[in-house]
Amino acid sequence: MERVLIPVLGDQLTATLSSLHRADPTVTTILMMEVVEEATYVRHHPKKIAFLFAAMRHHAAALRDAGWDVDYVTLDDPDNAGSFTGEVARAIGRHDPARIVVTEPGEWRVQAMLEAWETMFGIPVDIRADTRFLCSHDRFNTWAEGRRELRMEYFYREMRRETGLLMDGDKPVGGKWNFDKDNRKPPSRDLMMPRPLSFAPDIVTQDVLALVADRFGDHAGTLDGFDFAVTRKDALRQQRAFLTHALPRFGDNQDAMLTDEPYLWHAVLSPYINAGLLDPLDLCRAVAKQYDDGKVPINAAEGFIRQIIGWREFIRGVYWREGPDYGSRNFLNATRDLPGFYWTGDTDMHCLAQAIGQTLRNAYAHHIQRLMVTGNFALLIGADPVQVQRWYLEVYADAYEWVEQPNVLGMSQFGDGGLFGSKPYASSGAYIDRMSDYCGACRYDVKQRTGEDACPFNALYWDFLDRNREKLGRNPRMGMPYRTWDKMAGDTRADVLQQAKGFLKKLDKLPKYEG
Repeated sequence: MERVLIPVLGDQLTATLSSLHRADPTVTTILMMEVVEEATYVRHHPKKIAFLFAAMRHHAAALRDAGWDVDYVTLDDPDNAGSFTGEVARAIGRHDPARIVVTEPGEWRVQAMLEAWETMFGIPVDIRADTRFLCSHDRFNTWAEGRRELRMEYFYREMRRETGLLMDGDKPVGGKWNFDKDNRKPPSRDLMMPRPLSFAPDIVTQDVLALVADRFGDHAGTLDGFDFAVTRKDALRQQRAFLTHALPRFGDNQDAMLTDEPYLWHAVLSPYINAGLLDPLDLCRAVAKQYDDGKVPINAAEGFIRQIIGWREFIRGVYWREGPDYGSRNFLNATRDLPGFYWTGDTDMHCLAQAIGQTLRNAYAHHIQRLMVTGNFALLIGADPVQVQRWYLEVYADAYEWVEQPNVLGMSQFGDGGLFGSKPYASSGAYIDRMSDYCGACRYDVKQRTGEDACPFNALYWDFLDRNREKLGRNPRMGMPYRTWDKMAGDTRADVLQQAKGFLKKLDKLPKYEG
């Protein structure tokens, strides 16, 4: 029989991967590769690199135990070619396959590589759909066809109907599709707040940590305290811990932020889902069962399921539908450099210091910290959206371009002009004050718009509206803030704009990132 080579990429750590479907282990070689090009095309957080390499090595061992022949190339192999294409070329020389079968990747950049292999190597290459997602590219494109604006809510309802999750016949359980309004409670400290499980590195992971420290120790972020799950077994343990201990209060508190509390009631499962260690539909079914069994309220179950079968699937659909040039859009013509403190956390704005500091420590921040603190600030100062995208892709362990780019460009930075976001997610310090305890520990006064102690977010918010009025002024959802701005006395508006100008001038003098 013909020999088959199946490359398995770092975010494809799933035993039921489409490329393995109906493959014959007796004539199949699975190729797994640690390559410097993938670790450095942006300067990924060291914990992100270590998580993926350690998870890959453990997955390779699991595949071997299941009877597969796995050709695994480590980063420190002296013959390592440094790229997917280079390593596939070497593997062809070793194994002489008649064809290559591979599951589609999560980035246009890597898709272009795979599409070139057939011509480059002169053997057939079968690129299969990634069936770990519920919605195929064609299915999403059919849904989106003819729509002037793409709204996740309507897509989400179709996914609910198709999966049957939280459905009572053709009606949503609880009488509503969306319980988001019940998920915005302000923060409160709780001595019984759950903590994600911590997984001590085994010898395999320890070797990876030493390797990453040696090769990528100059990347922003630390390896200290590495405790990620790196096997499916341990990822499932974290899933069960979330379902039991955190999910019951996830809904109420999912938008809250607390000083020195990076996790609160969040699942912290996204790195494992996006790398393939956890199945998203199985997870959603487990969440729905917790509701059916009366163990969690509807707003918790629905809010979590919406993030997975709604938002996650929707964002992927947008990424592939909009094409490889989507990331270069810049509707607001924002060009300012992202401040260097995004890579150090060294700022006296407490909310940013908290969100960035925990990101550098943990390669993690929850969605409101990403959207309404670091993303909001970047939006208000007019940061270059390409730089902002790059930062998010670098620093988060769950970040791959298919999920990062639309979230950052479209949702956070409004760089696509409202393709799927009905308005910019811009706010003054008032939102952060309402949803966190950050402002109480800040050197700035969140109640002040002008003056030495005024919260920078306040003047920056009005400056953002003022300078972007030509593009945003006719947006019906921006009507109220513009009316409020217009009602301010002329001298007040001038003082606010001068305050913002002074802050931005100081910001531009701060050190830039040199990585």
